[in-house]
Amino acid sequence: MSQSFPSVHHRLRNDRGLTSTFALAAGILLLSAWLAWAFLARVTRYEISDSARLEVDTAPYPIQANISGRLLHSSLVLGKEITAGDVLAEIDTQAEELSLREEQTRLGELQPQIDAVRAELQAQSEGKSDERKILALSQNGARAQYQEADAQATLAEEELNRANRLRAEGIMSVADAERARAAAQSKRAAAESLRAGMSRLEPELIVREKDRDVKSKETQAALAKLQAEARTGAESVRRLEYEIERRKIRATVSGRLAECASLRPGSHINEGDKLGVILPSGKLQVIAEFQPSAALGKLHPGQPGSLRLQGFPWAQYGTVPTRVARVADEIRDGKVRVELSVARNFPSRIPPQHGLPGSVEVAVEQISPAKLVLRSAGEIVGAR
Repeated sequence: MSQSFPSVHHRLRNDRGLTSTFALAAGILLLSAWLAWAFLARVTRYEISDSARLEVDTAPYPIQANISGRLLHSSLVLGKEITAGDVLAEIDTQAEELSLREEQTRLGELQPQIDAVRAELQAQSEGKSDERKILALSQNGARAQYQEADAQATLAEEELNRANRLRAEGIMSVADAERARAAAQSKRAAAESLRAGMSRLEPELIVREKDRDVKSKETQAALAKLQAEARTGAESVRRLEYEIERRKIRATVSGRLAECASLRPGSHINEGDKLGVILPSGKLQVIAEFQPSAALGKLHPGQPGSLRLQGFPWAQYGTVPTRVARVADEIRDGKVRVELSVARNFPSRIPPQHGLPGSVEVAVEQISPAKLVLRSAGEIVGAR
């Protein structure tokens, strides 16, 4: 018995030494593996947004009232598909329509007056030309008559000369010679009268033309006044048509009514009131807002990310793959705006709808765990 105890004791001492050696080796191996992982492994570091939202890449178009007035009709229905140019609401245009009909009536009455004055002006112009033609004919006729009367007067004067010679020779009586003298003087007087009448034709025509020109100018002035009134009336018609059109609120783009005010016919609308929002069709994108310390200098176009939507747990529905498209360079309201494009492989169980809220994680770098721990420790110390 006394001999067996030392043997057992010796064996136990050998077993403890072997176990300690194995434990030390295992600890060194684990520490080496941990250090190798801490310095050689790479983990992805993410920056998480404060907020994010799915939006269509085309900007929504607000529907605003162009003018104040009483609502006459509204076809604003939430979710309704509309086409550019569709009338969404109408404001009462009764006063403008009455004024428009008055202007159109007055404009319609002016046109016959303008046509009549134009016809009168044309008749005056034609009358002036006709008078010139008549003058030419009258001058030709008067010239022919004068030439005939002049020839007869010349013949009578020749007969008077012959009668004077015959009287001087005593062949013709004094009475016959006096009759010859009287005939010659009468024919000469008639010829001179015709010549005077012929010379009066041109001045008389000039006087009549001056009178006609004065009347023509008066007619032209009346025509210009009527035309000015017609132009003013046409401008008034166009202005009233524009005012009526302004009271028709039309869709500026095609799309879907994403928002609309509750309006009833007869309610008063003020100019600039927002009546709704048109959401055009387009590709979805993610608009996220980050803290400046998380975005500036860290987020760059092309970095991958993932969108987790509120109301759709990511463990059940998955996440939406995204990629940074644009990063704002300025801070607005204490946040940095980041736009991310959405990958085509959108999870089929999540409805791709404009306005879904969520948060975005963007992979910014690959870093070793040791460096990550040291950086976190430095941030904690710096924060203190």
